[in-house]
Amino acid sequence: MRTILDTIVEHKRMEVLKRKARKPLEQLKQKPLYTRESINPLLVFSETGPNIIAEFKRKSPSKGVISQAIDPLLVVHSYKEAGAKASSILTDRDFFGGSFKDLENVKSRFEDIPLLRKDFMIDPYQMHEAKAYGADMVLLIASILEKADIVDMVDVADSLGLTVLLEVHSEEELDKWVPGIKMVGVNNRDLKDFSVDIQRSVVLFPKLPAETFRISESGLKEPEDVSMLLNIGFRGFLMGERFMTAGNPGQELGEFLNRLKTNRHGKPED
Repeated sequence: MRTILDTIVEHKRMEVLKRKARKPLEQLKQKPLYTRESINPLLVFSETGPNIIAEFKRKSPSKGVISQAIDPLLVVHSYKEAGAKASSILTDRDFFGGSFKDLENVKSRFEDIPLLRKDFMIDPYQMHEAKAYGADMVLLIASILEKADIVDMVDVADSLGLTVLLEVHSEEELDKWVPGIKMVGVNNRDLKDFSVDIQRSVVLFPKLPAETFRISESGLKEPEDVSMLLNIGFRGFLMGERFMTAGNPGQELGEFLNRLKTNRHGKPED
Protein backbone atom coordinates (compact mmCIF):
# COMPACT_ATOMS: atom_id res chain seq x y z
CA MET A 1 0.00 0.00 0.00
CA ARG A 2 1.40 3.36 -1.03
CA THR A 3 1.96 5.74 1.90
CA ILE A 4 2.34 9.51 2.20
CA LEU A 5 6.04 8.87 2.91
CA ASP A 6 6.38 7.12 -0.46
CA THR A 7 4.76 10.13 -2.13
CA ILE A 8 7.03 12.59 -0.33
CA VAL A 9 10.23 10.70 -1.18
CA GLU A 10 9.27 10.30 -4.84
CA HIS A 11 8.48 14.01 -5.02
CA LYS A 12 11.76 14.83 -3.27
CA ARG A 13 13.82 12.90 -5.83
CA MET A 14 12.39 15.00 -8.65
CA GLU A 15 12.73 18.16 -6.61
CA VAL A 16 16.42 17.55 -5.88
CA LEU A 17 17.18 16.76 -9.53
CA LYS A 18 15.65 20.08 -10.56
CA ARG A 19 17.57 22.00 -7.91
CA LYS A 20 20.88 20.38 -8.88
CA ALA A 21 20.30 21.52 -12.46
CA ARG A 22 19.21 25.01 -11.43
CA LYS A 23 21.93 25.61 -8.83
CA PRO A 24 25.07 23.50 -9.41
CA LEU A 25 27.36 22.71 -6.50
CA GLU A 26 29.82 25.45 -7.45
CA GLN A 27 27.07 28.03 -7.06
CA LEU A 28 26.14 26.71 -3.64
CA LYS A 29 29.75 27.07 -2.56
CA GLN A 30 29.55 30.79 -3.33
CA LYS A 31 26.85 31.36 -0.70
CA PRO A 32 28.25 33.43 2.20
CA LEU A 33 27.15 30.92 4.86
CA TYR A 34 28.91 28.03 3.13
CA THR A 35 32.33 29.05 4.46
CA ARG A 36 31.28 29.62 8.09
CA GLU A 37 32.33 27.27 10.87
CA SER A 38 29.35 25.15 11.89
CA ILE A 39 28.33 24.82 15.54
CA ASN A 40 28.78 21.38 17.06
CA PRO A 41 25.56 20.92 19.05
CA LEU A 42 27.22 18.36 21.31
CA LEU A 43 29.37 21.18 22.68
CA VAL A 44 26.21 23.17 23.45
CA PHE A 45 23.93 20.49 24.85
CA SER A 46 24.11 19.74 28.57
CA GLU A 47 24.87 16.24 29.76
CA THR A 48 21.87 16.21 32.07
CA GLY A 49 19.25 17.80 29.81
CA PRO A 50 16.60 18.58 28.97
CA ASN A 51 17.99 19.88 25.68
CA ILE A 52 15.01 21.11 23.67
CA ILE A 53 15.42 21.36 19.90
CA ALA A 54 12.45 23.63 19.24
CA GLU A 55 11.00 23.45 15.76
CA PHE A 56 9.63 26.13 13.46
CA LYS A 57 6.91 24.35 11.53
CA ARG A 58 3.97 25.79 9.61
CA LYS A 59 2.11 22.66 8.51
CA SER A 60 2.32 18.88 8.07
CA PRO A 61 0.61 16.29 5.85
CA SER A 62 -1.18 14.79 8.85
CA LYS A 63 -2.33 17.97 10.63
CA GLY A 64 -2.59 20.48 7.79
CA VAL A 65 -1.88 24.06 8.91
CA ILE A 66 -0.32 24.02 12.38
CA SER A 67 0.52 27.68 12.76
CA GLN A 68 -0.17 30.95 10.97
CA ALA A 69 3.26 32.21 12.06
CA ILE A 70 5.11 33.52 9.03
CA ASP A 71 8.30 34.91 10.55
CA PRO A 72 10.77 32.29 11.79
CA LEU A 73 13.01 35.04 13.18
CA LEU A 74 10.40 35.99 15.78
CA VAL A 75 9.68 32.39 16.69
CA VAL A 76 13.31 31.26 16.95
CA HIS A 77 14.20 34.36 18.96
CA SER A 78 11.40 33.55 21.40
CA TYR A 79 12.56 29.92 21.57
CA LYS A 80 16.11 31.03 22.28
CA GLU A 81 15.03 33.42 25.03
CA ALA A 82 12.87 30.71 26.60
CA GLY A 83 15.74 28.23 26.87
CA ALA A 84 15.84 26.15 23.69
CA LYS A 85 19.32 24.72 23.11
CA ALA A 86 18.82 24.45 19.33
CA SER A 87 16.17 24.99 16.69
CA SER A 88 14.88 22.89 13.83
CA ILE A 89 13.84 24.57 10.60
CA LEU A 90 11.72 22.81 7.98
CA THR A 91 13.00 23.33 4.45
CA ASP A 92 10.45 21.13 2.67
CA ARG A 93 8.09 23.51 0.89
CA ASP A 94 5.29 21.44 -0.60
CA PHE A 95 4.43 19.19 2.35
CA PHE A 96 5.55 21.25 5.36
CA GLY A 97 5.48 24.86 4.19
CA GLY A 98 9.19 25.39 4.80
CA SER A 99 11.89 27.09 2.76
CA PHE A 100 15.62 27.64 2.45
CA LYS A 101 14.90 31.31 3.08
CA ASP A 102 13.64 30.47 6.57
CA LEU A 103 16.85 28.59 7.38
CA GLU A 104 19.13 31.22 5.83
CA ASN A 105 17.40 34.14 7.56
CA VAL A 106 17.51 32.49 10.98
CA LYS A 107 21.21 31.60 10.76
CA SER A 108 22.09 35.06 9.44
CA ARG A 109 20.33 36.62 12.44
CA PHE A 110 21.21 34.06 15.14
CA GLU A 111 24.71 32.79 14.49
CA ASP A 112 25.13 31.26 17.94
CA ILE A 113 22.23 28.79 18.05
CA PRO A 114 22.66 25.35 16.42
CA LEU A 115 20.18 24.82 13.59
CA LEU A 116 18.88 21.51 12.29
CA ARG A 117 17.84 21.30 8.66
CA LYS A 118 14.65 19.22 8.79
CA ASP A 119 13.88 17.66 5.41
CA PHE A 120 13.88 14.37 3.56
CA MET A 121 17.57 13.98 2.77
CA ILE A 122 18.20 11.51 -0.04
CA ASP A 123 21.20 12.94 -1.91
CA PRO A 124 24.67 14.17 -0.82
CA TYR A 125 23.92 17.40 -2.71
CA GLN A 126 21.45 18.25 0.06
CA MET A 127 24.32 18.26 2.57
CA HIS A 128 25.92 21.08 0.61
CA GLU A 129 22.57 22.88 0.55
CA ALA A 130 22.33 22.53 4.31
CA LYS A 131 25.77 24.07 4.73
CA ALA A 132 25.09 26.85 2.24
CA TYR A 133 21.84 27.94 3.84
CA GLY A 134 22.94 27.85 7.45
CA ALA A 135 22.36 24.43 9.02
CA ASP A 136 24.69 23.02 11.65
CA MET A 137 22.90 19.66 11.83
CA VAL A 138 21.17 17.46 9.27
CA LEU A 139 18.50 14.81 9.73
CA LEU A 140 18.87 11.43 8.03
CA ILE A 141 15.76 9.25 8.12
CA ALA A 142 16.86 5.60 8.24
CA SER A 143 13.62 4.27 6.77
CA ILE A 144 14.12 6.05 3.43
CA LEU A 145 17.84 5.35 2.99
CA GLU A 146 20.06 2.35 2.40
CA LYS A 147 23.04 1.96 4.71
CA ALA A 148 25.46 2.67 1.85
CA ASP A 149 23.65 5.96 1.20
CA ILE A 150 23.93 6.87 4.86
CA VAL A 151 27.67 6.14 4.84
CA ASP A 152 28.15 8.41 1.81
CA MET A 153 26.07 11.21 3.28
CA VAL A 154 27.78 11.02 6.66
CA ASP A 155 31.15 11.33 4.90
CA VAL A 156 29.98 14.47 3.10
CA ALA A 157 28.46 15.89 6.29
CA ASP A 158 31.72 15.31 8.16
CA SER A 159 33.71 17.04 5.44
CA LEU A 160 31.44 20.08 5.81
CA GLY A 161 31.47 20.14 9.60
CA LEU A 162 27.79 19.17 9.86
CA THR A 163 26.51 16.96 12.66
CA VAL A 164 24.22 14.09 11.62
CA LEU A 165 21.10 13.11 13.53
CA LEU A 166 20.00 9.63 12.43
CA GLU A 167 16.28 9.10 12.91
CA VAL A 168 14.97 5.59 13.52
CA HIS A 169 11.52 4.12 14.07
CA SER A 170 12.38 0.48 14.80
CA GLU A 171 15.15 -1.77 16.09
CA GLU A 172 15.81 -3.05 12.55
CA GLU A 173 16.65 0.46 11.38
CA LEU A 174 19.46 0.65 13.94
CA ASP A 175 21.42 -1.67 11.64
CA LYS A 176 21.92 1.41 9.46
CA TRP A 177 23.78 3.30 12.18
CA VAL A 178 27.49 3.85 11.53
CA PRO A 179 30.06 4.93 14.16
CA GLY A 180 30.50 8.38 12.61
CA ILE A 181 26.96 9.28 13.66
CA LYS A 182 27.04 10.94 17.09
CA MET A 183 23.30 11.60 17.53
CA VAL A 184 20.42 9.14 17.19
CA GLY A 185 16.76 10.09 17.44
CA VAL A 186 13.70 7.93 17.95
CA ASN A 187 10.71 9.32 16.09
CA ASN A 188 7.57 8.51 18.04
CA ARG A 189 5.55 9.27 14.92
CA ASP A 190 5.24 6.50 12.34
CA LEU A 191 5.88 8.27 9.03
CA LYS A 192 3.82 5.71 7.15
CA ASP A 193 0.52 6.27 8.93
CA PHE A 194 1.47 9.24 11.17
CA SER A 195 0.30 7.48 14.34
CA VAL A 196 2.16 8.54 17.50
CA ASP A 197 3.31 6.43 20.43
CA ILE A 198 6.01 7.66 22.83
CA GLN A 199 6.45 4.09 24.05
CA ARG A 200 8.51 3.66 20.90
CA SER A 201 11.21 5.76 22.60
CA VAL A 202 10.91 3.74 25.81
CA VAL A 203 11.28 0.41 24.01
CA LEU A 204 14.14 1.49 21.74
CA PHE A 205 16.24 3.41 24.26
CA PRO A 206 18.22 0.42 25.63
CA LYS A 207 18.99 -0.67 22.08
CA LEU A 208 20.43 2.68 20.94
CA PRO A 209 24.23 2.92 20.62
CA ALA A 210 25.47 3.89 24.08
CA GLU A 211 28.11 6.25 22.67
CA THR A 212 25.51 8.44 20.95
CA PHE A 213 23.56 11.44 22.18
CA ARG A 214 19.99 10.14 22.27
CA ILE A 215 16.98 12.22 21.30
CA SER A 216 13.24 11.57 21.44
CA GLU A 217 11.24 13.17 18.64
CA SER A 218 7.58 14.03 18.05
CA GLY A 219 4.40 13.45 20.02
CA LEU A 220 5.77 14.89 23.26
CA LYS A 221 2.87 16.83 24.74
CA GLU A 222 3.34 17.24 28.47
CA PRO A 223 6.29 17.87 30.82
CA GLU A 224 5.54 14.47 32.34
CA ASP A 225 6.40 12.84 28.99
CA VAL A 226 9.80 14.52 28.89
CA SER A 227 10.44 13.85 32.58
CA MET A 228 9.79 10.14 32.10
CA LEU A 229 12.14 10.00 29.11
CA LEU A 230 14.82 11.95 30.98
CA ASN A 231 14.61 9.36 33.73
CA ILE A 232 15.39 6.52 31.36
CA GLY A 233 18.30 8.38 29.77
CA PHE A 234 17.19 10.59 26.88
CA ARG A 235 18.84 13.99 26.95
CA GLY A 236 17.48 15.67 23.81
CA PHE A 237 13.91 16.34 22.71
CA LEU A 238 12.81 17.52 19.27
CA MET A 239 9.48 19.30 19.65
CA GLY A 240 7.47 21.45 17.28
CA GLU A 241 3.69 21.14 17.23
CA ARG A 242 3.46 21.39 21.03
CA PHE A 243 4.74 24.98 20.84
CA MET A 244 3.77 26.08 17.32
CA THR A 245 0.05 25.56 17.99
CA ALA A 246 0.25 28.18 20.75
CA GLY A 247 -0.17 31.87 20.08
CA ASN A 248 3.34 32.55 21.39
CA PRO A 249 5.60 29.50 20.83
CA GLY A 250 8.45 30.84 22.93
CA GLN A 251 6.24 31.69 25.88
CA GLU A 252 4.71 28.22 25.64
CA LEU A 253 8.19 26.67 25.70
CA GLY A 254 9.16 28.74 28.73
CA GLU A 255 6.06 27.64 30.64
CA PHE A 256 6.70 24.04 29.59
CA LEU A 257 10.27 24.15 30.94
CA ASN A 258 9.11 25.73 34.20
CA ARG A 259 6.53 22.99 34.68
CA LEU A 260 9.15 20.38 33.87
CA LYS A 261 11.52 21.82 36.47
CA THR A 262 8.72 21.89 39.05
CA ASN A 263 7.81 18.29 38.33
CA ARG A 264 11.40 17.14 38.68
CA HIS A 265 12.67 19.35 41.52
CA GLY A 266 9.57 20.58 43.30
CA LYS A 267 10.15 24.27 42.57
CA PRO A 268 9.63 26.55 39.59
CA GLU A 269 12.37 28.12 37.52
CA ASP A 270 13.89 31.17 39.22
